[in-house]
Amino acid sequence: MTKLALVTGGSRGLGRSSVLALAKAGIDVVFTYHSNQAAADEVVKEVADLGRKAVALPLDTGDGEQRAHFCQTLQQLLAGQWQNAKLDVLVNNAGMGHYASFAETSEAQFDELLNVHFKGVFFLTQKLLPLLNDGAVIINVTSGLTRFSFSGYIAYSAMKGAIETFSRCLALELAPRKIRVNTLAPGAIATDFGGGLIRDNAEINQHIASLTALGRVGLPDDIGPLVAALAGDSLGWVNGQRIEASGGIFL
Repeated sequence: MTKLALVTGGSRGLGRSSVLALAKAGIDVVFTYHSNQAAADEVVKEVADLGRKAVALPLDTGDGEQRAHFCQTLQQLLAGQWQNAKLDVLVNNAGMGHYASFAETSEAQFDELLNVHFKGVFFLTQKLLPLLNDGAVIINVTSGLTRFSFSGYIAYSAMKGAIETFSRCLALELAPRKIRVNTLAPGAIATDFGGGLIRDNAEINQHIASLTALGRVGLPDDIGPLVAALAGDSLGWVNGQRIEASGGIFL
């Protein structure tokens, strides 16, 4: 039977890499996008070219009403496209960032980060529990910034730290259903995240590379294959863990 995954924020960056890596592993994928339907449609085409099926659905994970509507739509989609199949893999990846010092972080910025990175993950996962197969895998994407610190990311890092604690507790609570829960913590990755700062600013890119044992910043395709590996049976004894993929920054 074909396995099925849900990836939030799957139209670009780490999410896109994860969708394609899962497809290469023989897994069909439903993924969400925030607003760029053209980018999402391109990922659907790329998955089809790999011989798998993908469907893209719009979702702002930080919006409670959208989350509820999305879960209803997803249930209908699973019935129509996959004959009432349930999810085998859930990747909570969707996110955005605000760069601001502690003194300059506004309550509006804090609330947006909270709604997307913590509350959104918490309650979307809760709503999806009935749609998860026993023995499913949940992968919550956090950040290397839960281990090391850069100025300007205090609120973002705090939300990701909350998700790591949440994930350990969730792994224990879902153990009776044999559902594994792990966190994947990427280091600095060259994507359009944060306005493409790491990708497009040569000085920052080189500085981070100089701090990293392997001598470069990460690329999206450093992360997708790890998502696919964590979703597979070969790592079935890994549970409740934080896995950092950072090339060895700040060792």
